[in-house]
Amino acid sequence: MCDLPFFQEKISNNYMINPRQLAFIALREVHKGAYADVALDRALQKVKLGDACGGLRQRQSSLELSDASGELRQRRLVTDLVYGSTRRQRTLDALIDQLGKKKSHQQPKDLRTILHLGLYQLRYQQRIPPSAAVNTTVELAKENGFSGLASFVNGLLRQYIRAGGGEGERGGQGRQEHKGTRGQGDNSFPPSSTPPLSPSPHFPLQLPENPVERLGILHSFPDWIIEVWLKQFGFAETEKLCEWMNQTPVIDLRVNPMKTSVEEVETALQLKGILVKRVPHLPQALRLIGSTGAIQNLPGFSEGWWTVQDSSAQLVSHLLDPQPGEVIIDACAAPGGKTTHIAELMQDKGKIWAGDRTTSRLRKLKENAQRLNLHSIEIYTGDSRNQPQFQNIGDRVLLDAPCSGLGTLHRHADARWRQTPESVQELSALQKQFIAHTSTFVKSNGILVYATCTLHPAENEDVIESFLASHPNWQIEAPEVDSPAAKYSTPQGWIKVLPQQEEMDGFFMVRLRKTND
Repeated sequence: MCDLPFFQEKISNNYMINPRQLAFIALREVHKGAYADVALDRALQKVKLGDACGGLRQRQSSLELSDASGELRQRRLVTDLVYGSTRRQRTLDALIDQLGKKKSHQQPKDLRTILHLGLYQLRYQQRIPPSAAVNTTVELAKENGFSGLASFVNGLLRQYIRAGGGEGERGGQGRQEHKGTRGQGDNSFPPSSTPPLSPSPHFPLQLPENPVERLGILHSFPDWIIEVWLKQFGFAETEKLCEWMNQTPVIDLRVNPMKTSVEEVETALQLKGILVKRVPHLPQALRLIGSTGAIQNLPGFSEGWWTVQDSSAQLVSHLLDPQPGEVIIDACAAPGGKTTHIAELMQDKGKIWAGDRTTSRLRKLKENAQRLNLHSIEIYTGDSRNQPQFQNIGDRVLLDAPCSGLGTLHRHADARWRQTPESVQELSALQKQFIAHTSTFVKSNGILVYATCTLHPAENEDVIESFLASHPNWQIEAPEVDSPAAKYSTPQGWIKVLPQQEEMDGFFMVRLRKTND
């Protein structure tokens, strides 16, 4: 039985649900406070989508799929609608403000969500004909209690198109007009009362002169994030960074050298029609290109040939540079991507203490270690600020600190709306506590690597500068010249990976050496 009351009612009535209805249900939960990925998973797990008609059939006690390829296409559509509308909500609200008599925040909540879906398709979905975007959005309004406002929805979306909304922004490519597709199957709007949908230039979104608000509205980010990035990178690089963070994230693999080679995995994937490419400077990395289907179905997954890990995250373990036979402590280890990488780099010889406060998150680490056939990892549960048994035993310690994730916003559609300047300051204070405590785990002349996946100085440079000011027996140590991390080293000695320049997640990391006791 579905946990969503509205959806349950539709299912019980044997209703033929379509992808946009499912996206609407998930988005409504997001707007009530649910995490976007959780809301999407909950919705998708309750049904199996049908073919292009969006049909859902109930057979006996289960819902069965009539067309597997059709389901896959529709699941992708639902996913894009949910994540895209969540990411782009500030821009979509600005469009409603500009086109409607009432501002977006004055619209009924569910109607605002429906308008988001329609405008998102018109502005960012090149493959959906504008007529289909309009028609399906109007039907969505009718089916969800807004029959009396269907003409308003129709008028607002068509006004967008007439004003120049026929082209999208993604990747700098305009929405393409496909001759002979518009109007086909369009029985919602009588030709005598509705102007035709014709090709037009991009909709002229009205933007303020203030650069913070301008970038924030155009690329859909809160002003405070834009301000942080402008101070660090300037206008041009900040705009490129915003564009990167609105792209669909790529998937990188890290090949397990204990089991196979990059060449062998590359060949196995290519034989299955999966396109891959090497990632410069990273000896274990392969990047998947295009659609791959379920990750666990790819060649080599069950054999432990590889695991999923972004290229930036792979740099962290290379910077740590663990050696066979050493004692390593991974203080915030879950879900274990860096822990298992450390074991591979050590040839699975030595001892890795991998801890986290959350048992459920450590379960994933255990599963991956078993699949990769790694035996040097010892898992413990607990807060790294309260682990006196590790004092002065670690040859190398990794602190992959909890952070705001501003370097991975493309992977978490709603993260930009959840973090605040206040939450960043709270995280910064927590990070300072963590580094102070985990530094006591390191032997004399040992190494501590501090890493985050954020692009906020309060969580990166400020934490390190504060730590060094109060711990004079520590110093920054730049990576060796032959290290994969060396390319990204700054004059200060720490590593900064900027997504818009390097085409990988945004990361900060620094290697510190304990000089004496």
